[in-house]
Amino acid sequence: MNRIALEIGRRTTFAVALDWPGWCRAGKTPDGALEALRAARDRYRRVLRREGPDDQLRVVGEVAGDTTTDFGAPAIIGPWDEKPLTRRERDRQTAILDDCWNYFDRAAAVAPDLLRKGPRGGGRDRVKMIDHVRNAERAYASRLGAPVAPRTPWSEQRATVRNALRLPLADARWPTSYGIRRIAWHVLDHAWELEDRGNGPLA
Repeated sequence: MNRIALEIGRRTTFAVALDWPGWCRAGKTPDGALEALRAARDRYRRVLRREGPDDQLRVVGEVAGDTTTDFGAPAIIGPWDEKPLTRRERDRQTAILDDCWNYFDRAAAVAPDLLRKGPRGGGRDRVKMIDHVRNAERAYASRLGAPVAPRTPWSEQRATVRNALRLPLADARWPTSYGIRRIAWHVLDHAWELEDRGNGPLA
């Protein structure tokens, strides 16, 4: 059974799997978001180097979204984030984030430089998307209390993020559970975009 939280905005709802970082999908309504989450389960399982979630969903709570939710990103820290993760669970979820990072790297390596246009006729091409993901992760590191200087090698930046998640810092603005989910969602969402607008799913 998978614990699901709903982040409900005025125009967009996110269904968020609390125990499976990166498994998070949006819809226009709560039912639409849950349907999208179910539809993405098998795709998400292919990202993981471990056993993935089953097909049972249990909604454990709702939070009101904000303008960021409606813009297209899960943005709300919920009451389920008040209880710190155990060390074992923190390590498990951080390892899943590593899976998402690895999957993004593989998708970026094989994607064409020029991607098909997105649903609204636009979207970043490959290099700009890679830069966007790297720059966003630098901003996320600051919210975890671990600022990263510009032009830091990406491997070092990710190591800083990983260490901040495994050993939470006192001045972090994000709880560890939310930080892992937000970063994993962002990197995996763009990995799937690279596939969808490029050469299709990885083999």
